[in-house]
Amino acid sequence: MVWALPCLWMSCSSGAKEYIRNTGRIFGTYYSVVYQQPDGVDLQDKLEQRMQEFDRSLSTFNPESVISRINRNDTAVRTDAYFEAMYAVAGQVSCRTDGAFDITVAPLVNAWGFGFGNGDRQSAPAVDTIMPYVGHGKIKLEHHRLLKDDPRTMLDASAIAKGYSCDVMAALLEENGCRNYLVEIGGEVVCRGANPQGDKWRIGINKPIDDETNLVNEYETVVNITDAALATSGNYRQFYYLEGKKYSHTIDPRTGQPVGHNLLSATVVAPTCMEADAYATAFMVLGKDRALQVCESVPGLDCFLIYADEAGENQVACTEGFKKYLAR
Repeated sequence: MVWALPCLWMSCSSGAKEYIRNTGRIFGTYYSVVYQQPDGVDLQDKLEQRMQEFDRSLSTFNPESVISRINRNDTAVRTDAYFEAMYAVAGQVSCRTDGAFDITVAPLVNAWGFGFGNGDRQSAPAVDTIMPYVGHGKIKLEHHRLLKDDPRTMLDASAIAKGYSCDVMAALLEENGCRNYLVEIGGEVVCRGANPQGDKWRIGINKPIDDETNLVNEYETVVNITDAALATSGNYRQFYYLEGKKYSHTIDPRTGQPVGHNLLSATVVAPTCMEADAYATAFMVLGKDRALQVCESVPGLDCFLIYADEAGENQVACTEGFKKYLAR
């Protein structure tokens, strides 16, 4: 997970407007938006209204959302702009990662007890009975309708929607004249321009310490960044133990199994947070070496990976392009 480090607020004697900070709870997590609006207008109401619109499209916890209605095979539902933009990027990431990212993973995530279903976590699920209706190639979008080869196929956009919601908030800020801002939702970030001190934004990347409480926030490193999006995926927040074995929430859609390799967290910088979020999840499925290969093959993408070596000690690896963000 990544966190925007606290800023010292300042008033500029040159007449520049002070920065506004809005915080709250949304999508089952917390958001923080820091921005400089030319007319000094507080945009919190507009931001939350836009997020409610987004929720009605892509939240699997909202029974009346577009994606929820698709999951229960409501024949009257039509896809909207939010869903279709998500679907397009999800397909691109799936292709570029050999299927490591796949929004049809929902039945597997639910079966393992991590999704919006009722997995009981008392025994390993019968994965072989689920795999026949998992796979991006088993769905298609035509004329604002999502078509399934099998009605049991369900979608889970949680590994891409949170990042996308940051882009949506950033777009609203842009519409309202903001050129200096940072949007953070549950650790995913979009930033532009300068912070209140006139510098790049400082973002902390957490150490991957097993912690289901989300209260431990020790930083592995800090990045200085602007005009970019940043997202982190890891296996140290959501997991459980069954018969002495640890099961993480990251499910490989190609095998149906929780990942078990030595990659602990993946932080991705991308042009959009929707892309950063999706690739970070895919990299957790692919593992360190393949993740670096894929990252270096996609224009505009960089990553910072934390992994355990053979002795169990944490090590880091990153693309050459990511090094420019590391705080000196």
